[in-house]
Amino acid sequence: MNLSKFATRFDSHTGIFQLMEDLGHAMTGNNHILMLGGGNPGHIPEVQRYFHERMQRILDVPSVFAHVIGDYDPPQGDRPFIEALARLFNREQGWDIGPENIALTAGSQFGFFLLFNMFAGEFENGSRQILLPMTPEYIGYSDVGLSDNLFVSHRPRIEKLDEHTFKYHVDFDDLEITGSTGAVCVSRPTNPTGNVLSDDEMAKLLAMAEKNQVPLIIDNAYGAPFPKIIFSETKSIWTEQIIFCMSLSKIGLPGTRTGIIVARKEIIDLITRMNAVLILALGSFGPALAFDMVDSGEISRICETVIRPFYRNKAQRAIDLFRQELEATDYYIHKAEGAIFLWLWFPGLPISGQELYERLKRRGVLVVPGHHFFPGHDADWQHKHECIRVTYSMQDDIVRKGVQIIAEEVKMAYRRSP
Repeated sequence: MNLSKFATRFDSHTGIFQLMEDLGHAMTGNNHILMLGGGNPGHIPEVQRYFHERMQRILDVPSVFAHVIGDYDPPQGDRPFIEALARLFNREQGWDIGPENIALTAGSQFGFFLLFNMFAGEFENGSRQILLPMTPEYIGYSDVGLSDNLFVSHRPRIEKLDEHTFKYHVDFDDLEITGSTGAVCVSRPTNPTGNVLSDDEMAKLLAMAEKNQVPLIIDNAYGAPFPKIIFSETKSIWTEQIIFCMSLSKIGLPGTRTGIIVARKEIIDLITRMNAVLILALGSFGPALAFDMVDSGEISRICETVIRPFYRNKAQRAIDLFRQELEATDYYIHKAEGAIFLWLWFPGLPISGQELYERLKRRGVLVVPGHHFFPGHDADWQHKHECIRVTYSMQDDIVRKGVQIIAEEVKMAYRRSP
């Protein structure tokens, strides 16, 4: 089969394909799989009950139901929902934005495809790249570029906090924005590690972006004001130099594929035109299900009193399990500051993270090997082969069984090492 250069970019194995393929098989009826690898949010009864009742109200009003399934939304997205989002961000975050600063996308992954290829790739006067100030970073970034070498990234500074906990920091001594930098991108909280960049780190990155007149893209899929899966107090500012990317997925609506971009008007206008060309219009179900929650501000209460405590408690239980099962083993867990993952580091692991993934998969446990989370980092750094990402969002019995098997395989690998 003779394929275009565009098609061949998808004709090879990628980390995100492996992740979503595993997730799809595990979530569609294979009860023997312990899914600790994907980013599927937990099924929180109170949250699901809210959306079930909202869906019923939509079904009970024929005109509303007919609009949701039978009418195209504009390429910017559902206008009333966008207006409600603007009011929420201004009220909760202290921003000063209007509907002209917001566009919806067909999921945040598609949003990053648009943004990364907008600011990086081939230009008339050369090529530009997306700067990732610190890896590991989100696995889904790696393969969205329409040109090669879309990313340049940097190793973090590692701080060991206690016997089994550590934290990554941006190494500003090794960081610079050059003429080939098209944009800077960070996730906060960070997928995969649960790291939260400090307000000071964010201020330094913003100052660098402003000085060099490049956008600072903030992946806010787990941050405030929703879903607020963030366990430390942080400030979240917006300026015209910043592009915020959000999603309805982690409040419990991953199936609606609703991404949200907040940016200056010129960027939003371009995103809107891209939507029109590439997908015609946005899906209506996400905005329809979340509108009342956003418009009333109820989303803030649910995130603060239900979603955040749900994940904070699950994170601590998973950490306690690992500490129990990995006793007398050389390991570190990244400080859990947010998101829905634990990032485990096994110094001197005798096998690679990929081999550990394969061994665990044969035993019915799915994780994600760490080397997939270093886009734009070509150096042979052993650390990235000593880490795995584990999600704790699944049911407690699945997490418990999975942790036990992970610990068994890790201990076995160390014992068999010469």
